[in-house]
Order: sequence, then C-alpha cells, then structure tokens
Amino acid sequence: MKLSKMLISTLREVPAEAEIVSHQLMLRAGMIRKVSSGVYNYMPFGIKVIKKIEKIVRSEMEVADAQEFLASALLTSELLIESGRWNIFGPEVFRLKDRNEREFCLAPTHEETFTDIARNEIKSYKQLPLNLYQIQTKYRDEKTTRLGVMTSREFTMGEACSFDASNEGLDISYNKMYNAYTNIFKRCSLKCKDVEADCGAMGDLSSLEFMVKSEVGEEEVVTCSSCGYAVNMEKATSTSEPMKKEEFKELNKILTPGIKTIEDLEKFFNTTNKKFAKTLIFKADDRVIAVMVRGDRQLNENKVINAIGGAKKFELADEGVVMASTSAIVGFAGPIGIVADLLLVDSEVANMYNYIVGANDTGYHYENVNYGRDFKGLVGDYKKVVEGDKCSKCESQITIDRGIELAHIFKLGTVYSQSMGATFIGQDGKNNPLVMGRYGIGINRTMAAIIEQHHDENGIKWPMSVAPYQVVVVPVSIKDEEQMKIAEEIYNKLKGIGVEVLMDDRNERVGVKFKDLDLIGIPIRITIGKKISEGNVEFKLRYAGDNEIIEIDSVMDRVKQEFVNNNITL
Repeated sequence: MKLSKMLISTLREVPAEAEIVSHQLMLRAGMIRKVSSGVYNYMPFGIKVIKKIEKIVRSEMEVADAQEFLASALLTSELLIESGRWNIFGPEVFRLKDRNEREFCLAPTHEETFTDIARNEIKSYKQLPLNLYQIQTKYRDEKTTRLGVMTSREFTMGEACSFDASNEGLDISYNKMYNAYTNIFKRCSLKCKDVEADCGAMGDLSSLEFMVKSEVGEEEVVTCSSCGYAVNMEKATSTSEPMKKEEFKELNKILTPGIKTIEDLEKFFNTTNKKFAKTLIFKADDRVIAVMVRGDRQLNENKVINAIGGAKKFELADEGVVMASTSAIVGFAGPIGIVADLLLVDSEVANMYNYIVGANDTGYHYENVNYGRDFKGLVGDYKKVVEGDKCSKCESQITIDRGIELAHIFKLGTVYSQSMGATFIGQDGKNNPLVMGRYGIGINRTMAAIIEQHHDENGIKWPMSVAPYQVVVVPVSIKDEEQMKIAEEIYNKLKGIGVEVLMDDRNERVGVKFKDLDLIGIPIRITIGKKISEGNVEFKLRYAGDNEIIEIDSVMDRVKQEFVNNNITL
C-alpha cells in the first residue's frame, strides 16, 4: 500500500483520558478511535493487527483439532435460565427485550450456546472428542474502562469448548488447548505466566489464567520463586504462622467507649493487631453472613462467596442489618451471640488463643476469647494473602505482583451438561453427561499487552508476526526521480515475494515520516536517500533500533533473513 492513499492520523500529544501506555499509543498511532466510554472503532492499522492475532489463534486451534463455527451474539434468557446463570450474572450483562417482550442479553460469553449445540448434535461416544471454537464479539458493561481496550465494553474473544466422554479425555483436550495458548503467546512475542485461578461461575474443577505482568494490571498474582507456585489472588492461600499454645483465660467483658477501629483498640489494650479478631457482616442476597479474620488481615470476598455457594449480590451490611445482628452500632460486632445465617471463621482465628473481639454491645469488647469454648462457626480459609506470607506449598516467602489476564482455561466437567441435559450414549449403552472444557482468549487485550511489552519513547515496536505491515520503504524526497524509482523497484519486489509492505510516498518532510513510522511501529524501515548514488540504502529494525547502510542489491536477502530470524514464512 502507498501511504498517500491510506487513512493515517497520528497524534503528537498524549490524550488526557489515556492512563496506560498501550491506550496512549493506540490512540496516538491511529490504531483506534473512541466512540464512547469503553467503546472503540478500530482504524485500518488497528484492525490489521487484530486480524493478524486472529490468524495466529486460528492456526493454533487447527493444530489442537478445534473446529470453527460462529454463534449468535444474542442469547435467550431461556438458555441462561436453564444453566442457572441468568440470575447469577449482574449489571455487567447488557439485557434487552424484543417487541414481544422476550428477554435476551448480548453475550458476555457463550458456554450455553456451545452446550446447546452439543446436546442437539452429539448422540454417541463415537462422535467424541469434539472441540468447537469461535472468534466472536462479546459485550460486558465493565464498571471501569480506564485501561482502554483492556477493559472495553465491546471486545473480540477467541472462545472454545471441548466435549469428551470422560475426565481422562478432558485432560487430553485441556492439555492440547494449554499448548495452543502457550504457542499463541509465544508467536505474539508475549511473556506470559500461567497461574492457578478461581473458576467463579464457570464450574468447579480447575482453571488456569495466562497473565502478563503489568503495574497497571487489575489482577494480583501471587508467586513463589522457590517452588514455582503461581496463583490469582482470588484463589491464593498461604501457611499461617504456628501459634504458641496457651491455657484458656477467663472471658472478660471490657468497657471500651468510643473505640471502634483496630488502631484504637491497639492503643487501648497496648497490644498488636494480631491479638484481635474482627467480625465483618455482609448481605449475600437475602442472607446475613458474618466472617471473622485476624485484626491485621483483609478479607478475600471471593473465598467467602465460594464458601456460601455463590451469591448474585454480595455487599457489606448496612447499619440496620448490623444492629439487628449484633444489637450494637457498627464497630462492636463479635462472634459471641451474633445473629446471622452463617458465621465463617478463618482458620487463623480458630487457632488463636485469648484474643479480643467485639462484644455485640455498643462500647464493649471481650478479651480472652477462644474458638470452641466461646463460639463456633464454619472454619475455613477466608483471608487475603499478603506479601511475605509463607507459601502454602513450600513455606518460602511469597511475592505479589499486578497483572493483566489475557486468557483463561477451565475444566468445567459436567456442570453445564448436567444442568442443560447434554448427554451421549456411551459404550455401555447408557446416557452419560458430556465432560466439558472451556477456553477463552482476549484478542484486543492481547494486542494491548503486546504494546505494553514492546514499545519505547518513540512509539510501538511491533513483533513481525503481528505488525500491521512488515516493511516500509521511505524515499527521502518524492521529488527526486532516482529515489522514487529505486523505492518503487524495492517496493514491488517485496510485494512480489509476499511481504506486507508500505511505501511512504507522502509529501512530508522525512523527519515527520520517521516520527509517524516509529510511532506506528513498522518492524523494518528501508530509507532511500542520497546514498543511492553509492548504491546503498539505509536499513533499520524498529525492534533493534540500529541503522545499517547496506547495498541496494542485498535488500531482498536482508529482508528475507529477518523473516527467517522471526520464524515468519513468506
């Protein structure tokens, strides 16, 4: 393509709305343009990158024996009610009605559609295993859209479901898809880490997330450098410090007027926050849930939601609910005599001795409280791990980094097939539920993550595999006939061997051209200038930053060598 015929609109200034590098550079390089909060148009350069990533996904899906299909973006409420997710999904789902008042939603994900196809089409074990995938637009009303296309409300997702006759078969399908995703990110030149993840509303077997490290990431990733343990914060566990055994002391009720916070209690009792256990009260749909964690700990709400079997709405209780549960104002809740549907006790609290809690009486606390003697509840792991905690696998210290999720793979088992009646006739002649796996990769997120990992102060440094164009030929002066002649010859030869090549034939100063091209990030730049009188041109690799003077006759071989170096086939 000739740049003089293309829509190219670069920005010199960083848009005020863009917080992260990928968002800034996508706007500045003219890859995207904002429609509204979290909604974007993909401009010519941007859509070419998207298509390149999709092509890589398709080729790896073929290796994994997955077949492509395309589902409707509209999901009926009946299908989601059948799976149980219509009422689980919250305000992030776009819901609508047709003229006959029939309810639909814009698909945030398509598990039900995959399952519906399988139950209608798969009859026998002879049709298994089966793996279907699609690359489809999804819709989610994200609460925050500050990360550009990382958190957009409309996005492209590669999504697959595998169907097997057994858990052993699922393991094989799952491993194929794990390898496929690993190869996708490798081919996109992305450094990803796969971490254990919570299944959430998807199922109950196991799952992995593919994360890229990022200071602006909305996910927290817990890792151990000693044993390789890596897990999303939602699922992270740690080993508690061993408690020194003590004799139970006499329970005392202490007047603590006006003291509500852990910090106030530390001063009043002249001790550390580890000697306190705080009781937090939540409303989970129509239930009142009380949860206890040590005074220095934060609660992991995801663990609590899983422990109570899920909740459509989970939030801190208001003052009225707290008063009804504790007979006290906020700040004095405790486990002794609390009125709640369920009391969850973190295992750390259950193993403490002679600690301090709220007395469910305004202005009072109990000291020398002990689990088992003074109260009981459902003991489990409800705390949020922190930097420096001991790894639950090897007891070395864990570290916590921020990351961005690019892909997620699940072993769903029979969660959907049982709820939706997706069965097959096995070798034994009996009906059996299909054993499912679910796999998803964010195409737009992958594009943004590549920019996050491949950029400099001048702009994007696209890897060859996903660059909108691989080579750009730049005549310094379009008024110089010899420069234009050589530029055209090189341009046409490159096109002839299948290289995706641009020619910057715009009537602009060469400095403007270079700034635009560095910003857009074309991997190879061939500059045709005054050195053609010596039979030479300038050859520059955007991702290396070095300029070379090479002979005109060696240009084709030099370009071909870069393709070989990047494992790109012409």
